[in-house]
Amino acid sequence: MNRLIACFCLLLAASAVQAERLKDLASIQGVRANQLIGYGLVVGLNGSGDQTTQTPFTLQTFNNMLAQFGIKVPAGGGNVQLKNVAAVALYADLPAFAKPGQSIDVTVNSIGNAKSLRGGSLLMAPLKGVDGNVYAIAQGSLVVGGFDAEGADGSKITVNVPSSGRIPGGATVERPVPSGFDQGNTLTLNLNRADFTTAKRIVDKINELLGPGVAQALDAGSVRVSAPLDPGQRVDYLSILENLEVEAGQAVAKVIINARTGTIVIGQNVKVQPAAVTHGSLTVTITEEPIVSQPNALASGETVVVPKSKVTADQENKPMFKFGPGTSLDEIVRAVNQVGASPSDLMAILEALKQAGALQADLIVI
Repeated sequence: MNRLIACFCLLLAASAVQAERLKDLASIQGVRANQLIGYGLVVGLNGSGDQTTQTPFTLQTFNNMLAQFGIKVPAGGGNVQLKNVAAVALYADLPAFAKPGQSIDVTVNSIGNAKSLRGGSLLMAPLKGVDGNVYAIAQGSLVVGGFDAEGADGSKITVNVPSSGRIPGGATVERPVPSGFDQGNTLTLNLNRADFTTAKRIVDKINELLGPGVAQALDAGSVRVSAPLDPGQRVDYLSILENLEVEAGQAVAKVIINARTGTIVIGQNVKVQPAAVTHGSLTVTITEEPIVSQPNALASGETVVVPKSKVTADQENKPMFKFGPGTSLDEIVRAVNQVGASPSDLMAILEALKQAGALQADLIVI
C-alpha cells in the first residue's frame, strides 16, 4: 500500500507543467447547460407501482389524465388501487445551443412508494425551466439498472436502486434558450479555476496572436476578449481561440486527506520546513484466563471459578526521521516509507506537521 502511494505521489511530482488547450481551461460566459424538471406517470409496471392509499397524488394525477381524454372516473374511484402506475419526478440538462427537435436524456425517479420502475414507460410529460416555460417533452421506455426479488417467506434481495431509471434520448426539445453568444462586441472567458498566473498567460497568448489590447484580464477568474459582430465570424474566431495552448499556473500546495477511506493525495509544490518526526504505536492486550478452584475431597466447600487477567503491553519501536529545509514531495514519501508508515500513520504525521507549522501546504480533510 505504501509503495502504491509512493509511486502515485512521485508520478504527480515528476510530471512537468504542460500546455493545455484554452477550451480545457475556461468556458464562455453565458454558454452553459440549463436544468429542466418535470412530473409524470410511469405505467406498465408489474404490480410494483405506488400504493394509492398512501400516495393519493398518484391517483389524482391518473384521474386528471383520464379526464383529458373524456373519461370520467365513477364516484368512489378513490378506492382504486393502481399497482401498475407510479408517480415520478423527471429532470434533464438542456445543453447550450440545443435546437427544437433535438433529443436529450431524461432521468426518472419515483416520488411515491413504488418498489420498482423496471419495465415501465413514461407517459408524455413536460419539462420546465426555472422560468416556468416548457422547454422539452419527455416520453419513452425506462432503462432501470437495479432490480429486486422477494420470496414467499418474506425474504428479499435488492440490487442497486430499482426505483430510478433513465430514458436515453427520451425528451424532445421544444424551445431554445437564448445564450447571448451573438450579442455585443466582446466575450468573457471564465476560468475553470481562478488563478492570476493563468489569466495573465491567457491574455498574453491571445494578444501575441491577434495584437495588443484584444484580451484583457478582469480578475483572476475572467478574461474579456474582443469579438466580431457577425455570428459566423465569431464561430471561426472562437475556434481559433479555444485551441490555443496555454501553460496553466500551478495550483496552491494542498494535501487532501479522506479520513473515511484512508486516501491521501499530496499535491505539487508541497514543502516541509526542518522537523524531526517519530511515530510508534503502543498495543495493550488484556486476556482472561479463568482458573477453576476445586476444594479437597475431605474439605467442605464449593467449586468456584477464580478470574485471572493477563495484561501485556507492546511498544513498537520506529526510528526518528528528519526533514531538511524545503523538503520536496519525493523526499517526504521516501522518508515516510522508510519507517513503514501506513496511510493512517501518514495522516497523523501530516496533521502533526501542520500543527507544528512545518507543513507548507493547505491541509484539507474531507
